[in-house]
Amino acid sequence: MQLVLVQPRLDRSEGADNAQRLREALTPWVGTLGAEDIVVLPEHYHLGSDRDAYLAEVQGFARWLGAAVVGGSQHQRRAGRLVHAGVAVEASGEVAGWYEKLRPYALERGFVTPGERLGELRLAGRPVLVLLCADFWFSDLVLRAQALPELIVVPALSVSRKPTPDYSRALWRHLSVARAYELGAYVGVSDWAHESSLPVVSASGVAGLADPTREQESQLFQPVRGAAQRYELDFPALERFRGDRRERGFFWR
Repeated sequence: MQLVLVQPRLDRSEGADNAQRLREALTPWVGTLGAEDIVVLPEHYHLGSDRDAYLAEVQGFARWLGAAVVGGSQHQRRAGRLVHAGVAVEASGEVAGWYEKLRPYALERGFVTPGERLGELRLAGRPVLVLLCADFWFSDLVLRAQALPELIVVPALSVSRKPTPDYSRALWRHLSVARAYELGAYVGVSDWAHESSLPVVSASGVAGLADPTREQESQLFQPVRGAAQRYELDFPALERFRGDRRERGFFWR
């Protein structure tokens, strides 16, 4: 499987065309992906609240790329309230499942209602767990999954009050590696670039892949370089890693 993670410069301003910026970032991989591959879009790249328009846009990405897509998220309007929700689709555009943000970040709590649907689904033939940004930091949500995921993906809009993104990047990388090692799963994060346009706070640009099958320290977390990056996931190697941990009594399932 190929996993494509993104980290483009996006914009929260009214009328911003983030979908076009994502298309520009992903154009190099058009024609190189298949139905067994997955592309992960970042949290809240879609600024509208219309569910049908958002779904059509994500399906359009999947058909254009020829790959399954985890479609980031939107603030979805439901009966007068907003729920932070996203959709994952197969390469055909068929919906694999919806997911919601269960623990909205502090800046969202004044206008977003906590969701209820955990992003546990099967995508491109693999068990995948989707956790929207801050939800990744709650271990009880990770452990709520019924099946052990082979891949955890995190559509993120990381933010920081620090003067540089270094602190947030270090925390995200350490957590991603710890989750990957404990669960025996690949962990992929897509994010907004640090240079993105946001009010009040800055994005941290924490996108990258945690790979528990690697032994070199520099390879445990491989950050996205540029606006998008492709990674090869070796699932036989992942199963060997899990087998080794089972033999030593370190695997929880």
